[in-house]
Amino acid sequence: MPDEISAPALEIIEAKAALPDLLVDNAQRFPDRIGYARRDGSTWIDITNQEFLDQVNALAKGFIAQGIHAGDCVGIMSRTRYEWTLIDFALWTAGAVPVPIYDSSSAEQVEWILRDSAAVACIAETPRNVKTVEQARSALDHVTQLWCITDDDLTTIAAGGDEILDEELIARRATLGAQSLATIIYTSGTTGRPKGCELTHENFLACAKNTAAALPDVVGVPGASTLLFLPLAHVFARLIEVLCVTANVKLAHTATITDLSGKLQSFQPTFLLAVPRVFEKIFITAQQRATADGKGAIFERATNIAIAYSKGMAAGRIPISVKAQHAVFDKLVYEKLRKATGGHVQWAVSGGAPLGERLGHFFRGIGVTILEGYGLTETTAPATVNTPSNIDIGSVGMPLPGCSVRIADDGEVLLRGPNIFLAYHNDPVSTAEAFNDGWYRTGDIGVLDDGYLRITGRKKEIIVTAGGKNVAPAPLETILTSNPLVSHAVVIGDNRSYVAALVTIDPDELGNWLTAQDRELLSPEELIHDPGIRAQIQKSVDQANKTVSTAEAIRAFEILPSEFTEENGYLTPKLSVKRHLVLDDFAAQVEGMYQ
Repeated sequence: MPDEISAPALEIIEAKAALPDLLVDNAQRFPDRIGYARRDGSTWIDITNQEFLDQVNALAKGFIAQGIHAGDCVGIMSRTRYEWTLIDFALWTAGAVPVPIYDSSSAEQVEWILRDSAAVACIAETPRNVKTVEQARSALDHVTQLWCITDDDLTTIAAGGDEILDEELIARRATLGAQSLATIIYTSGTTGRPKGCELTHENFLACAKNTAAALPDVVGVPGASTLLFLPLAHVFARLIEVLCVTANVKLAHTATITDLSGKLQSFQPTFLLAVPRVFEKIFITAQQRATADGKGAIFERATNIAIAYSKGMAAGRIPISVKAQHAVFDKLVYEKLRKATGGHVQWAVSGGAPLGERLGHFFRGIGVTILEGYGLTETTAPATVNTPSNIDIGSVGMPLPGCSVRIADDGEVLLRGPNIFLAYHNDPVSTAEAFNDGWYRTGDIGVLDDGYLRITGRKKEIIVTAGGKNVAPAPLETILTSNPLVSHAVVIGDNRSYVAALVTIDPDELGNWLTAQDRELLSPEELIHDPGIRAQIQKSVDQANKTVSTAEAIRAFEILPSEFTEENGYLTPKLSVKRHLVLDDFAAQVEGMYQ
């Protein structure tokens, strides 16, 4: 029998339920509660549940007056901002289907999404985005309207809906049910053209309500709030948007992570949601500041004590010496780090990529516990998550209420539950291939350990060496990228005699490292061959090799001359590496390691 675990649902979604019901319910029960905060310059403007509902209804009427019909798809191309949440709920209230588009998307990508979804209109954030959409829709007759957020078009739309009666909004909401299409989110496309994931109102409601029930210590405490800076074009941020409304959490947005620490300190959230790279940056920045102030040794000791403290928590016994040192470092180091996140953050949720045990233990040791979870666009974000009462650092947690996890005979992680997507838009073949006897095939390899899921690799990325050894690259890559100098790592070796790695260097960290070494900047050619940098990378390679057998060990590595970015095409909008493109474009470097 396959290894399997299920968690009973704590919330069941009724057949008539839909996302706009959340706003109506909040306004009826807690009309004066502050549900949202909108940034205006350097200050935050509070918005009550009733005020938000009024704004949503006005904009929904405006969309109806502009000719948006129930079931119509409307593109949204924007960064994360208050208006996105307003637009989402206004379109849902009008019975329409918002289709997110990354702000960084090219005209070709925008055209594909608008064409495949048959969108009738698009909302762009800035004139720059408008230009891209104009180029994309030049050959699309069905995209008849284009609006711009920063040109105040939303105000104009809302003002044009004065003639639409409240009864029309009620009628539009009545067209919706749990199985109605809520959105189409296009996957990042690391291996080809993006596929549109059809997610229903039930998908979001079931996921949000059961997540809220599973995390009462995070989202159910009085005064709970969060600052959302993840891209709302991604399913993780989209689910959080709905989760905050579901749990009546105060929600604020910021479009960029520039001066993130300053924004966190002014807003003072109680919990955070981010990808591992954000937590890595927080740690590295603190480490660099300590080193620059001549306190590098103290910070290193504080780091080791924080990790030891967290491991002691996991073991159920913290050594007295560790407790004593932890109390000292709490005043010297940890308190300052907590203040950098606003001073009130006790919990954080991480997803999208492996966090790494060392980082997880460090943050729990300083008083900010990171709850790592796992999910995909097709699962409406989380399918499993660590909770305050059930946490195993290094795992991605247990199934959320209502979800089931099965490990297939070949190690693939299979999922089932009310959060699983409806279908791939206009792609019945891919939809059929994605399921096995009602279970969604994630393509990830994992194991269940006392009920906790651990992801060990990606099925398509499993390396089979010439000697027949199966190697999962993800755990090795996680250790390599824990080195501050390494921004990305791609472990290779398929049909080769041994395992090797391509790494890129973080330019900011390189500058800091060179300054600390009292050295001049390096050219790309010098960077590749520099003995000092190679020695630093070799340390991480040696650390990674300690975790695997000799046959799985990295025996060669190559430093690439430039970073992977969205702009040069090597990263997807959610910052996943396009492995196939890297291997194609750096084939010469790959061959060089095997000559």
